[in-house]
Amino acid sequence: MTAQLSLNLPSFAAEPPGDWEHLFDVARAADVTGVDRVVLSDHVVFGEHLDEYGRPEIGGAAGGKQPTGPDGLWLEPLTTLSVVAGMTSRVRLGTNIIVAALRRPVVLAKSTSTLDVLSRGRLDLGVGAGWQREEYEAAGLPFEGRGKLLDSTLDVVQTLWREQRASYSSEFLSFEGIHQMPKPVQAGGVPIWVSGTLHGAVLRRIARFGSGWIPWGPDAADPAAIGRMREGVAALGRDPSGLQVVGTLPTVTTPDGRVDVAATVDAIGPLVEAGYTDLRGKVPFPTAGQSAIEDVLGPLVTAFRQAVGR
Repeated sequence: MTAQLSLNLPSFAAEPPGDWEHLFDVARAADVTGVDRVVLSDHVVFGEHLDEYGRPEIGGAAGGKQPTGPDGLWLEPLTTLSVVAGMTSRVRLGTNIIVAALRRPVVLAKSTSTLDVLSRGRLDLGVGAGWQREEYEAAGLPFEGRGKLLDSTLDVVQTLWREQRASYSSEFLSFEGIHQMPKPVQAGGVPIWVSGTLHGAVLRRIARFGSGWIPWGPDAADPAAIGRMREGVAALGRDPSGLQVVGTLPTVTTPDGRVDVAATVDAIGPLVEAGYTDLRGKVPFPTAGQSAIEDVLGPLVTAFRQAVGR
């Protein structure tokens, strides 16, 4: 599969930004210049123990630091992508990631299906279990067992996306003879990209639900993890050949802060050869408006496409 270029939208801020027009400028510029996908992150609430972001044993990243304090401003991703969908026409819209288990499954199925229909089939749903106990407690949900709750959530949304007359039963909820319309535009439902460090539960989640994998923790910096993921998924009876894999495209800048396109593109070949199919860049954008952002993105997109043979 040919590698794609994705961008992170600036959907959170440590301090009030005044307005969010910069986010919209980036999204519109990405759409115009041919970026393949824009993605954004998720937090519903924060507690006050943000140092736990650096604890891998509960789902954090060793040495990592939460990018805002507890009063940082984080836009809800599906709401934000709905607005972005209305001002774009071709760029794909993704979550990187959404803590899916915090949403009631039937409502998540409805909101994602609606967004997929209104965007004409452009939604990708990146999901993870999250690392913050307080988010689950504030939602009235147990932090322990959140992986099982996520699996049940994904099972429900795929059931409702795919079946005209849906029935479901698990330890978390049951229903029978349920109809939910409209279905997503995309055949089989919205693609689900599973985030996580490789272990048994994450491999099973990828094999069962995944269209792609968003590596996390030490696996995010280890290209060899792609082979381990594919071997693990194959051992579970799933053909891994069609699975997408997210990687980070290091953005090289000049001393004056501009994107060094040639140096940035030099990293693409080794990443594609390693097996990454969706390269996500954090590009320093000017704040002078959409046209200035297009001037940055245009050459990068052109060079990227040439590098991957598109």
